[in-house]
Amino acid sequence: MQDETAQQGHKKITRKELIDLLNEDLAREYQAIISYVVYSQVLKGAAYMNIAGELEKHATEELSHALIISNQIDYLGGMPAVQPKPVRTSEKATDMLHFDLTNEGETIRNYRERVRQCEQLGEYAMAEHIREILIDEQDHQIALATALGEDVPVLKAPQDKEKKK
Repeated sequence: MQDETAQQGHKKITRKELIDLLNEDLAREYQAIISYVVYSQVLKGAAYMNIAGELEKHATEELSHALIISNQIDYLGGMPAVQPKPVRTSEKATDMLHFDLTNEGETIRNYRERVRQCEQLGEYAMAEHIREILIDEQDHQIALATALGEDVPVLKAPQDKEKKK
C-alpha cells in the first residue's frame, strides 16, 4: 500500500496537505479568472487592444485550470475552495498588467512545486495535469511581459527565497 506521506526536502507532505495546497492554487485560479475578465474590459487605448483580447482568452484558460484543479482536489477526497485570492485593480493599465505578471510568477512557482509534491506521493497523472496547466501559465507570463515591453522574469524556487532570508 502506498505511503500517505512523501519526502519533500526535509519536510514530509501528506495527501491532506496537498489538498490544502491545491485549494490555495484553486483560489489563485479564481483570482486570475476575475482579474483577466475585469482587466480585459477596462484596459483603454490602442496600445492595449491586442493584450485586452489576449486577456479574454486567458480568462477562459484559467477557468479550465480551475476545473482541472477542482477535479484533482475531489479525487484526493477534499472539497474544492470557493473563495478567490484578493484581486487588485488600478486606474493604470501598466499597474494591472504588472499585478498579473506578478501573480503568474507566483502561480508558476507554486505549480512547479506541486508537480514535485504530486510525484513524491506517487500521483503521476495529477503531476501531468499540472504540467499542462504550467504550459498555459508560462504562455500567459510571456504575453504579459511582452505587452509591458519587459523580459520574462526569472523565477526563483521557493527554497531559494527561503535561503535569502
